[in-house]
Amino acid sequence: MTVTMDQRPVVLAVFVLTYLGLAIGRIPGLKLNRPGIALLGAIVMMIVSRNSTSATVGLVNWPTIFLLFGFFVISAQLRLSGFFDRVAVNISARLDVPSRFLVFLIVVTAGLSAFLNNDIVCYVLAPVVGTALVRKRINPVPFLIALAAASNIGAGATLIGNAQNMMISELAGLSFARYMLWSIVPVLLGLAATYLVTRIGASSCRAIPLVDVEPEAPAYPFDFYHLSKGLVVLVAVIALFFTSLPREVVVLVAAAIHLLSTKFKTEELLALVDWPVLLLFMSLFVVSGTFQATGYGDQLVKWLEGMGFDLNRPANEVAMTAGLTALINNAPAVMLLVKLVPITHVSIAYIMAVANSFGGNAILTASVANLIVVQQARRQGIVLSFGDFAKLGIPITLLSLGGLIGWALLTGGGA
Repeated sequence: MTVTMDQRPVVLAVFVLTYLGLAIGRIPGLKLNRPGIALLGAIVMMIVSRNSTSATVGLVNWPTIFLLFGFFVISAQLRLSGFFDRVAVNISARLDVPSRFLVFLIVVTAGLSAFLNNDIVCYVLAPVVGTALVRKRINPVPFLIALAAASNIGAGATLIGNAQNMMISELAGLSFARYMLWSIVPVLLGLAATYLVTRIGASSCRAIPLVDVEPEAPAYPFDFYHLSKGLVVLVAVIALFFTSLPREVVVLVAAAIHLLSTKFKTEELLALVDWPVLLLFMSLFVVSGTFQATGYGDQLVKWLEGMGFDLNRPANEVAMTAGLTALINNAPAVMLLVKLVPITHVSIAYIMAVANSFGGNAILTASVANLIVVQQARRQGIVLSFGDFAKLGIPITLLSLGGLIGWALLTGGGA
């Protein structure tokens, strides 16, 4: 990929406008969402850079895309077999003691999000949990915020918990086992912070009026055989991640096994693939890759270092990663950071992976999982405002990031 001197200002302008649109989430007067904005930016980048189609496509990190696609199919198999609906019902059945329910909700949500797509976890759990809370006359807002926060934090526990970590893993060539061993402490601290803040927030909420709400019907019937098949394949995939086999190949083979189904049609499985997320990542690879070719990113890093802001210091990296995540959403933030901050050591990759997951809890728009919880809650008549989320999300984020910085300093960032 080459960008000439006369093209550099135009490429910079397209880059800035694309990320500004991603930060706002829309373009006034148009119906574009974030994936649409990223795609538009990628198309314009290809035109203004005058690079060939093959050169543009070559900017995409395809192992990351294949890994994402494979996990979407694995999650679709479990969802169609009724796995997520059964989990949601079991969580809701433990509402007799709200404090214990909160612990169970946080632990289960984080555990699922660590090994499956956290957006799907929130999509399925939020309506069932929200309805159960309303029927018990318990204010659902703090518990739904805890659901979103636990989802984001749990996703940071592994290199497959969210799309950003998959990308960081592929670019940095991280060890699945070593990352898990390093991340588990800050993740547990983050989950503890989620419980503490949510428990305080829930205790200050008044009981809501009795509302007659119909229980959320399971979206998919429970199928023990296909659920067992899905879980066996998932366990096998995770086990193979501890070997030297290419992860994207392992996941694609697992997806192929599920596509060879005697029950679920191909279109049913593919309909549950989050195509907009795949499109967002492919587009941002093109936008950020073209920008990197201008050299402006390297100049910015050198300027920051000249100002005394060393990006290799854990506190600075955490602040930049979490700050960008809150500003422009976690996926675009990581796509930008991997172009600005050279991953010269595993410690940089570790901190970036955990910090982007934690930073997604700060405000409502910082993570897609947050937006999904709000949308699903609204379907049940539950209003979760930007202010409601920030009231609990910001302290959860600050406590979690504090624990991450402390752990990074104590361990030398995983060195």
